Amino acid sequence: EENQYLNLIEDILNENTEFIGRNGKTLSIFGSCMHFSLENNKIPLLTTKKLAIKTCLKELLWFIKGDTNNKNLQDKKVHIWDGNSSKDFLNKIGLGHLEENDCGACYGFQWRHFGAEYKDRFTDYTDKGVDQLKWLINEIKQNPNSRRLILSAWNVSDLDKMALPPCHILSQFYVDQQLNTLSCQLYQR
Repeated sequence: EENQYLNLIEDILNENTEFIGRNGKTLSIFGSCMHFSLENNKIPLLTTKKLAIKTCLKELLWFIKGDTNNKNLQDKKVHIWDGNSSKDFLNKIGLGHLEENDCGACYGFQWRHFGAEYKDRFTDYTDKGVDQLKWLINEIKQNPNSRRLILSAWNVSDLDKMALPPCHILSQFYVDQQLNTLSCQLYQR
């Protein structure tokens, strides 16, 4: 599976479009896909680059909780959101009304409170908006043949309320009842 990643990197280096973006010089290609099997509890981890798996899992759990408070990640020694939740950065992107460490209406908020009005990282959003994650799990159980098993972090009306618009924006799930498998297709911008 790692060869898929290495082949993608090679494609990017050889067949790219180059532009200057938010992070400086960027090389990109559009529409590439990689496929990974998670059968037998096999998780495709890269060995050709440093991968902080504990950090990734802590961030994922933060998303799942619907948390937007970077301080909760910092308390777990996770600092990947520090640059995007500093007061200077929030001021620069027009979110100066938020306190430092407030990531705005990003991933977890969209997953657990889609459509709710975002105020700040301290507000209790219980029963506000749509809990997409809860809905998705229920749909997989109750309506596994649905083609609408989708989780979205891309909420156009909230993009200007996020410290960083989502990179992994949409996941669609597919249940194959004959094979007794669950598949997921992730779209990343």
